[in-house]
Amino acid sequence: MGANASSFDTKSDDGLNFPPLKPKLDDIPEACVALVLSYLDPPEICSLARINRAFRAASSADFIWESKLPSNYKYILQELLGLQVSGVDKKELFAKLSRPRSFDGGKKEVWIDKKNGGVCLAISSKGMAITGIDDRRYWNHIRTNESRFQTVAYLKQIWWLEVDGDLEFQFPEGTYSLFFRLHLVNCWWQCNVKKTTKLSKYNVEKCM
Repeated sequence: MGANASSFDTKSDDGLNFPPLKPKLDDIPEACVALVLSYLDPPEICSLARINRAFRAASSADFIWESKLPSNYKYILQELLGLQVSGVDKKELFAKLSRPRSFDGGKKEVWIDKKNGGVCLAISSKGMAITGIDDRRYWNHIRTNESRFQTVAYLKQIWWLEVDGDLEFQFPEGTYSLFFRLHLVNCWWQCNVKKTTKLSKYNVEKCM
């Protein structure tokens, strides 16, 4: 192979010279594009996939999206939601999980963060044990579009309050934050409840 094997022949059959051809994005091998995309966040991958056909094809590579999925994605899709996993592209699985999906009779929702693939869970008031929740002297269930579950528990009056809940879920190892969402009306005090919990393979802390 000669030193000039990669150069373009700029001379035509009739002896006229043309300017050398410039390389284009389409000339980049699909495997190289896919490798670069694997280092990016999902929103960035989707943006670059709109550049041309080569980038769009490379953005669908399974190895890219498998690295973005949480380690428990099969458990969530198969056991929790009853969805098919085998034979489905990893990009499609990521898209399915990035939208909130309900389980446990609509009392809970699960999804993954579109940017980092972190697992997110939401539990409705009906999915927890709350003091006096079935006593209409103290509580009402009100329909509202402000809640992802389309209903909230409205507290009219009570002297003390306890909220308890159990959740069976295979969390990936990591650190999680636990939030209680409260909307206070005509009240002089404010409440912001947050607990950060670290989960590992060998030690699972119970959040109360």
